[in-house]
Parts: sequence; structure tokens; C-alpha cells
Amino acid sequence: MLQDLCHIPHEWLGLPVFGAGWMLILWAVVSAGLLVWLWRRQGWNADTRSYLPVLIIIGLLIWLVLPRLEDIPDAGPSKGLPIRGYGVMLLLGVLAGVALSVREARRVGLDPEIVISLCFHIFVAGIIGARLFYVIEYWPQFHRATLSATIGAILNVTQGGLVVYGSLIGAMLGGLWFLRRHALPTLALADLMAPGLLLGLALGRIGCFLNGCCYGGLCDVPQLGVTFPPHSEPYRHQRSVGQLHGFQISQDPATGAARVVAVEPRGPADVAGLQVGAELRAIDGQRVASFAEAEELLRVAPPELRLATDQGPVAIRLSGLPARSRPAHPTQLYASVGAGILCWLLWCYYPFRRRDGEVFALLLTLYPLVRYLEERIRVDEPGQFHTSLSISQWISLVLLAAVVALWVYILRQPRGSALALAGDEQHIPS
Repeated sequence: MLQDLCHIPHEWLGLPVFGAGWMLILWAVVSAGLLVWLWRRQGWNADTRSYLPVLIIIGLLIWLVLPRLEDIPDAGPSKGLPIRGYGVMLLLGVLAGVALSVREARRVGLDPEIVISLCFHIFVAGIIGARLFYVIEYWPQFHRATLSATIGAILNVTQGGLVVYGSLIGAMLGGLWFLRRHALPTLALADLMAPGLLLGLALGRIGCFLNGCCYGGLCDVPQLGVTFPPHSEPYRHQRSVGQLHGFQISQDPATGAARVVAVEPRGPADVAGLQVGAELRAIDGQRVASFAEAEELLRVAPPELRLATDQGPVAIRLSGLPARSRPAHPTQLYASVGAGILCWLLWCYYPFRRRDGEVFALLLTLYPLVRYLEERIRVDEPGQFHTSLSISQWISLVLLAAVVALWVYILRQPRGSALALAGDEQHIPS
């Protein structure tokens, strides 16, 4: 886990780096240069003008949002803008995915600039979709006292908080808009982009590991388990469900109460006499009426823990909380390896596709299966709709049902592709 790699200083040569400072000046120069280059190359057409809103939005982010994301201690000057491991890996994933897509474009005789422009729109729409999905799912974490503070919390994506399925939905909508606007073959381009999307995901999941999000449950295999420091989400989660004290609670589906579902053999809770099935009534003298209340109290509980259950009182004694979490499954790395394997499979299958859309449909078939299995190991998302299935598992099931219709449509199309085969001189106009 490595959340912060370094800090960009607050100011340089007496001028702020962010806000109305160096970065905004640099972005204005880059934006002007890009627009002039596009104008000289293709004229002031609709495609050139389509860059304006995105360039302006990024400029507003540099001016108004980035200064609010600087690391400012309670007392003392700003440390500057932290460079997060998550954000760096996200950027590397985007660059690697674009590079792979451009390589495939050249192989089939497609103008790489079309793919770069498509990737740009997919990236922006994907980030917006991923963030909106996460914000909607965890809205209480982003609500602040003022509107500007709330917006700043929403836009602070460098610390994590992006949902893959939200990104997929946003990317599909952004890509479809671009392809329809430029009259490009939708399924053919979707096939070309599919391996690059998974390559970007594979690298992005390494960023999740550095950030400590998307974590898994307890791991009994010493060679696989990873421990995390006290300020990490896995550590806080294990503490909130009692695992650092040798037991685990879960929500009773019938009553909503906190019930003990596991006790570590010969652990401190087992020695104290805590039994599986016991319902928590109070923690350190404070009554608990629900699983959520029990989580909140356990999250700040001391090493010596006094529980009142429906089976009697229990006193769990620890000399101190552990310096690191208990070993957890590195589900982030599992997901990275899985996405890398799927990327390789799609890349190998691409030259053998018989109809446009087969590669993309294969992505929508295999990834939901892999994601559903990953979610069985992850513990960072609660069950939804009164079930043990997370929201990602529900979406996986919906996608698997929907992709059947896509396969039926694709297999009814004549064989062949709208894109040229390797070595052909075909270019699709913008």
C-alpha cells in the first residue's frame, strides 16, 4: 500500500502552481496549440469545436478544484498537491490502453488519430460515469457543509472512488455518441477498443492495491495474504466487524441486529467464551440496536472489549491492537491478473473474429463472470436488495442476461468486418 508517492509544491518562483498560476498558464498554451493544430489540419469543423467544452472544463478544474485538493495540515503551510499511487496507475492504465488500441488501428489500416480522438471521449465519459456511480452509491461520504466543499470532495478522484461498471457504462455512452456523430461502424470500433479497455483496467487495479480500496476478506493462505496499516480501509473494516478481536459480526437478515457469525479458534474471543450465534446487545456499556451501530462502536473500541450478548456478558482482553491488519486476500491484484488475462484472450481472438461485435460481446460475457467471482472474495461492498449479492454482482447478472441478445444480433449478421484486414489501405474518414 502506497497512497502518496510525492507532493507537487504549492508555489514555484512566487506564483501558485495551481489555481490562477503556472498550471493554468501551461494548460492555456497547450489548449491553444491543440486548437490551432486541429484548425490548420481539418478546419474549424464540428470535430475541432467538440474539443472546446472538455478543454474548458479541465481548465476550470485546474483553476477552481485542484487548489482545494492540496494537502493542508491543521497548522502550517500547504504541503502541495499529493500525487497518489492510485491516480498514477490510473493514468498509466489509460496511456497503455490507448497505445494498444492505436497499435490495433494501424494493424487494420485505420487512421490512428480517429482512435485517439475516440479514446479521449471514452476516457472523459468513463471517468464521469465511474465517479457518478460511486458518489450515488456512497453519497453520505461526500456530503459537506457547503456546496463548494461537496463539489471538491466529489471531484477528488486521486484517492480512489471509481466504480468499474460505472466507467463501462459511461465509456459506452461516450463512445456511442462519438461513433454515431462521425458515422463510424460501432461494433467494429468496439471490438478494436475492447482489449485496450481491459489493459487499462489491469493497471488501474494495481492503483486500487496501492490505495487500499477494493479489499478482500481474511486469507488463510500465508503465501497470498497481505496486511495493511491502521489508517487503511481494510484495517478499519476488520476492526469494525470484530476481526481484530478474534470474532466477526454480521447483520441478521430478519432483525437487522449484529450477530456473531464466526469466532477464531483459541483466539481472544474464544478464550473469553464468545459463542457463534450470539446477538450483541451492548458494547462497552453502550446499547446497540442494529448492525450499523455495532460497527460504529467497534471501529473505535479499545483493546479491552466488554460485550453484552443475549447469552451473557463477555470480556475480551488484548494487550493492544495489532500494528497491521490480519492477512487479507489481495483482491485488487487478483482483479489485475484477471483483467490482464482477459485482455490477452481478446487480443488473440481479434484477428479471428468472423463478424463485427464478437470481441466486444466476448468482453461482456467473460468480464461479468470474472467480476461475479471476485465479488465473492471482496468484503468492501454490502449486499443489496435484501440479499448477500453486491451491486456489482447484480450488474454482472444483468449484463450476462443482456449479452445473450447481443450475441443473437451479432450471429445473425453476415460475416465480414467494416474494418480492413492487416495490410489493406482502408481509412475511415472522420
